[in-house]
Amino acid sequence: MSSLQVAKVLNNNVIIADHPQYEEVVVIGKGIGFNRKTRDQIPLNVVEKMFILTNQQEQEQYKQLAAQIDEQIIEVINEIIHFINKESKTPLNEHIHIALTDHIAFAIKRAEQGMTVQNPFLYETREMYPNEYRLAEHALEMIKNKLGVSLEEDEIGFVALHIYSALTDQHITQIKAHSRLIADMVKVVEDSLNITITGDSLDYSRLLTHLRFAIERIRRGEKVAATHRLEEMLKIEYPEVYSLAWKLTKMMERRLRRPVYGAEVSYLTMHLQRFVEKNETEN
Repeated sequence: MSSLQVAKVLNNNVIIADHPQYEEVVVIGKGIGFNRKTRDQIPLNVVEKMFILTNQQEQEQYKQLAAQIDEQIIEVINEIIHFINKESKTPLNEHIHIALTDHIAFAIKRAEQGMTVQNPFLYETREMYPNEYRLAEHALEMIKNKLGVSLEEDEIGFVALHIYSALTDQHITQIKAHSRLIADMVKVVEDSLNITITGDSLDYSRLLTHLRFAIERIRRGEKVAATHRLEEMLKIEYPEVYSLAWKLTKMMERRLRRPVYGAEVSYLTMHLQRFVEKNETEN
């Protein structure tokens, strides 16, 4: 395929085109609609940065968005998605064009109206998805530099989740549910051990990492090997911590609706016991 035929120009950066393989498609690219008319041929070799939406449902949603959002915002978000694509070297689920465009456009509108939305999972997101968080930080810098809008730090976490969703092909609601589950489990640990875990501490980072990997293993159905002898020893030596670990794994089992192998209890007990001993030493 050497060219696309313009069916309709939505704005300077978005057109509807006829594609020989996918029929009608939405094409997003910087200046791709500038001075274009219906039936114009666009040679692909002159378009450096371009996305083609082939999913019909995604196309319809994006058409509606493009009509509601300032085209300068669309252009910047398009550049952000190109940056994410280039940096991650991983194919992105094309839904990111709808999800990220919708989210950022609304965030900019809120900022201009002086409204802020607190992100309750900012620490969790930063620790669980450091690469996506870094990409999101850069995205907000691009918005500030190109649009003159400074978004709150909380927005970095929201954007990072959208990036992670597109990279892993998981729905954003599932990722948010995992973040909420981890935050709830941390609260259970704090209440059960009568401690406060500082959000920026190494202990907090380690606990989040362990819980995140446990959730991923459970979600994928991976079996974790452990010996019966280890489990019995932990149950006898550290009964309170073992009970807490069991409680946390039951939370994961219930919320993820997946079975949890017993070895997860043992691994979590060892991690929590280290946590308890460190806390006792410091106090």
